[in-house]
Amino acid sequence: MAEFTGPELCAKSAREVVRLLKRKEVSSKELLDAAYARIDAVGPAINATVTQCRDRAYAQAETAGNADQSDPGWLGGLPVGIKDLNEVGGVVTTMGSLGMKDYVSPVSSPLVEMMENRGAVITGKTNTPEFGAGGNTFNEVFGYTRNPWDTRKNAGGSSGGAAASLAAGETWLSSGSDLAGSLRTPAGYCGVCGFRATPGRAGGGPGPAGFLNEGINGPMARDVEDVALFLDAMTGFDPRMPISLHAPEVPFQQAVRQEKKNIRIAFSPDQGGFAPVEREVRDILSGAMQTAEGAAMRVEEACPEMPALYDTYVALRGMHYGAVNNFVPDEVKQHFKRTLRENIDVGVKQTSHDIYLAQRGRTEVYHQMREFLADHDVLAIPVVGLEPTLVEQEYPTVVDGQELSDYVDWLRFSFLATTAALPALALPAGFTKSGMPIGIQLVGPPKGDALVLQVGLALERALNLPKGPIDPNVRHV
Repeated sequence: MAEFTGPELCAKSAREVVRLLKRKEVSSKELLDAAYARIDAVGPAINATVTQCRDRAYAQAETAGNADQSDPGWLGGLPVGIKDLNEVGGVVTTMGSLGMKDYVSPVSSPLVEMMENRGAVITGKTNTPEFGAGGNTFNEVFGYTRNPWDTRKNAGGSSGGAAASLAAGETWLSSGSDLAGSLRTPAGYCGVCGFRATPGRAGGGPGPAGFLNEGINGPMARDVEDVALFLDAMTGFDPRMPISLHAPEVPFQQAVRQEKKNIRIAFSPDQGGFAPVEREVRDILSGAMQTAEGAAMRVEEACPEMPALYDTYVALRGMHYGAVNNFVPDEVKQHFKRTLRENIDVGVKQTSHDIYLAQRGRTEVYHQMREFLADHDVLAIPVVGLEPTLVEQEYPTVVDGQELSDYVDWLRFSFLATTAALPALALPAGFTKSGMPIGIQLVGPPKGDALVLQVGLALERALNLPKGPIDPNVRHV
C-alpha cells in the first residue's frame, strides 16, 4: 500500500482518492484521519464543520468499501460533509436553530442514505444559517462561518459551511442546497464549484413538501469533474423523494469528459439589466469570457428579456416558506430570526392570484430560456454582483451604488435557474484585487445537466485557476 501524508491526501481531488480506494492503496480510515486532522488544524479559523461524528464515521469506514463498485456513484469510503439541513442517523441536526439544537435524527434522510449506500462516510455536519435562510452563514447555535480566503469576510450562504470546508481541505465533497443561490453563492465566494442540477437529479424537494422543486439539494466540490462524481453519487429514483429522477444511461463522470465542440456561450454581465454589478466583478467576468474566446469558444453578449422573472420568483419563494417553514412547531418558531419570519410572512400573505400568476410566469420564463438556448449552450451571468462583505454584515444593502429593496435582492442572479427549473453551475472565474474569489454562473437548457458540466469543465481548464485547498490561517492577497 502506498503511503501518503494527511496533507497530501487532503490536496488530492475526490476522484483521485476514489481511485486510490478502489485500488486499495489507501483506506477509508486513513482518509478520516487526514480529514479530522485538517478539521482540527483549520476548523477554529473558519467554523465550517460544526458537528462531528467521529465514532460513527470510523464505524462506517469498516464496511464502506463493500458497496457495489460497478455503481457510477461508488465512493467506497470517501469522507463527505453534509449540510446541517439534512438528517444523518444518530447525529444532531440543528437546522441552525436554537429550537433544534438538541434534535438527534433517528435515521438518515433518503438522499444521505443513498450516498451512504454508495460508500460515502459522513464526517460531520456543515454550518448553515437558520433553516437555510440567508446568503451569509451564521446562527445562534454555532456562530459565524468565515471565508477561508479572508476570515474577516463571510463565506456566503446558506451552504457556507460546505463551501468553506471544501476550500480549506476539510473534506473532498460536501452537500449543499439551493433556493436563492444557497450553494451557488458560497461556491462563488469560496472559490469552489456548486451545481444546482435539474430538480430531482440530486434527490427531491424538502421532506414535508416533497413535490416542491424550488429548494433542492446539490453537489459541491473543488472542481467540475468532482462535481460530476458527486452528482452520480446523489442521483437515482427513490419513491420517498417524489420528484427524484432515475440515473442517466451515461454517468455524469463519463459525460463530462466527452469533449464538447463548438461551445457557444451567451454572456450578460448584469443579466440584461436585471441586477447591479460592481465594476470589478464585471471586469473579472469579462476577462474570463475573453479567455474562453481565446480557447476557441464562441462568446456573444446576449440575454433574453424575461419581464415576469422577479415577481414570479418572489411568489415561488413565498410558496416554499409558506409550505415548509410555516409549519415548523411553535416551540421552534419562537427562536426564528427576523428575516426568516419575514420570509414566512411573504408566503402566507400572498394571494391565490399571486400563486396562479407565478405558475404562468415560470412557464413563460421557461420557454423564453428554452428558445434562447436553442442558439447557445449556456447563459453566463454573475453568481452575485459583489465580493464577500464582512462576516458581521448579514446582507449588503447597496451594490454598485444602487440601494437594494430587501435582504434577498442582492441574490437576484439566482432567481432564473430556480424559477425555470434549469441546471446552473457556479465555478471560479478569477480574483479581486483584495484576493477574494469571484464566481461565474452557467445556466443551461432544460435537463441539460451534462452539457452544463461539459461547458464548465472546458471553461475551468481554460481559466486554469488554483483549486486549493488553502490555509485560512494565512491571508491570501
